[in-house]
Amino acid sequence: MPAGPLVVIAYPSISPRDLDWIQTFRSKHDRLYFDILAPHFTFVFPQSSVAGGELAAHVREKSAAFPRIDFTLRCAAVWDNAMIPYWHVFLVPDEGFSAVVKLHDRLYEGVLAPELRLDIPFIPHIGIASSRDATACKALADQVNALGLSITGTIDALDVATLGNEGVKTIERVDLA
Repeated sequence: MPAGPLVVIAYPSISPRDLDWIQTFRSKHDRLYFDILAPHFTFVFPQSSVAGGELAAHVREKSAAFPRIDFTLRCAAVWDNAMIPYWHVFLVPDEGFSAVVKLHDRLYEGVLAPELRLDIPFIPHIGIASSRDATACKALADQVNALGLSITGTIDALDVATLGNEGVKTIERVDLA
């Protein structure tokens, strides 16, 4: 039995230079998640109703023949976390946005349909900062947006993983086409 709730995430393939920039920024501004999780896109948020083997089979089925997703991140946005009293700064893709949404929606069909939170908009993103102070997050987003950032990458696999006290542990990696 898994140590905690299950998620489906994607660790993007990006250049070492861009990964270093993201990680340096996160190490200063995202103490909430930096030590738990590498930069990622979340496709299925923490849930406990579908067990690991069943979830992995579901992800294999729903992502079969789904092409890898090329993306470009050019924008930082501030987002209120509806689950905990924090604000976040997200890098949001310009290119690739619709493909991430479509794969997310496909994964929430079938056994995961009851887990879909329609009260929280799904915004594809890589989180880079978190704070209880919304104004601080807005200042960080403005700082990032002033850089003229353009990070390109690819999502070529989905990880079915557990969230536990020791962080995130991949159960199975499912390659995209």
